[in-house]
Amino acid sequence: MSQPAVITRFAPSPTGELHLGNARTALFSYLLARRHGGRFVLRVEDTDSERSRAAFTQALLEDLHWLGLNWDEGPDVGGRAAPYSQSQRGAFYAQRFAELQRRGLVYPCFCSNLELDLSRRAQLAAGKPPRYAGTCRNLDAAEREQRLVAVGGASLRFRVPQGEQIVFEDFVHGAQHFSSDDIGDFIVRRADGSAAFFFCNAVDDADMGVTHVLRGEDHLTNTPRQLLLLQAFGLPLPRYGHVALLVGPDGAPLSKRHGARSLRQLREQGFLPLAIANHLYRLGHSGGAEGLLTLAEMTAGFDIHHLGKAPARSDDTQLTVWQRDAAHVLNPAERAQWLQGVLPPGLDAQRSAALLNAIAPNVVLPQDARRWIEVIVGPPPALDAAAADAVSAAGSSFFAAAALAARSSGNSWQALTAATRAATGCSGPKLFKPLRCALTGADHGPELAPLLALMIPQSIELRLSRFANN
Repeated sequence: MSQPAVITRFAPSPTGELHLGNARTALFSYLLARRHGGRFVLRVEDTDSERSRAAFTQALLEDLHWLGLNWDEGPDVGGRAAPYSQSQRGAFYAQRFAELQRRGLVYPCFCSNLELDLSRRAQLAAGKPPRYAGTCRNLDAAEREQRLVAVGGASLRFRVPQGEQIVFEDFVHGAQHFSSDDIGDFIVRRADGSAAFFFCNAVDDADMGVTHVLRGEDHLTNTPRQLLLLQAFGLPLPRYGHVALLVGPDGAPLSKRHGARSLRQLREQGFLPLAIANHLYRLGHSGGAEGLLTLAEMTAGFDIHHLGKAPARSDDTQLTVWQRDAAHVLNPAERAQWLQGVLPPGLDAQRSAALLNAIAPNVVLPQDARRWIEVIVGPPPALDAAAADAVSAAGSSFFAAAALAARSSGNSWQALTAATRAATGCSGPKLFKPLRCALTGADHGPELAPLLALMIPQSIELRLSRFANN
């Protein structure tokens, strides 16, 4: 018999911008589906009407497409199980609720938030795990009617069977065992009629044919509730894998205090999608080829058995390494598109290409390009500390000779160095280092020959002559 197709999903809530943790879950789910020739589903879990925003949904779609993760079914492409936004699936949920009610597997709950909070506090004070106390579980019809009149509405709770063991194999954390007596009856429909997360997340997975659920380990304790629901409906059970959370360099959960940025913010700073994908691929996933990988190469190397249980550390140093590698493999057209926002206006295609080729080895982010473009077209640059020391050591007579050489050398680096060498007798670092520092303001950077070829000759002479009278 042939194995059933692998179908994975990414199910974000549009209550904010996409961050690295969620982006990694999306990437792993995408790679798992593609690795096995399966399907990748995008579902938007927007039942939280107070916090969900259409703008966040649109931003999620744009961020995921930018990252290179294209889905087979989703809100913008449709599919067999459409719609793929939970806010539009109310009729489907109503049918499922009605089935549970007919079978007596749910009951109305009239408890207020205050009552629930007091109950939780009492349980904790008694050293017991907080769970729903079953206050409304055994109300008779008359009591329910009386409470309904008094309260004006009710949530719907699932009757958790007593004395059962919920056992499943998590393909990251291994065998998991939960007692139903520790769970407590949970809400499947809120008092306002909307479906709760436990409910709609589980039944949607089944309706969309999801076979493998990859999500953060903070959802691990949700799984037994969802398995109980799926078993109650007689629906297929997906395999679950809960990936370790991302942490900062200090081991604490990754957050804004670590400088964590959303995908939108990283895009705006000029980070490349391939850099971010390579960074995420190594966070909690080991093995596979070394070096910068394409999405196709990541797909070939992705293995759920290589997902780690320990928290994955993320820091900007790692991301910058991948960004440098990704920037250096851009072809000229890709580089021009990436840096078009920092190029000076009025450049023709030939000069633009020459400028980008000259600075490319020293550009990791567009802000780096700005610095070197300013060196080429701007006024004489200020010197950093190392450059100032080198200029001082060379002395004013060196720069007097160099400025005179520049007057006849134009913007040819070869002619400038030859004439300066002949006039001063300097060679090697004693020749090249002070010239670089005076011309660029730093003792390191791109090759000087291409930079000088783009400069105005008078600017070269001015940069050298300013140190001739010190």
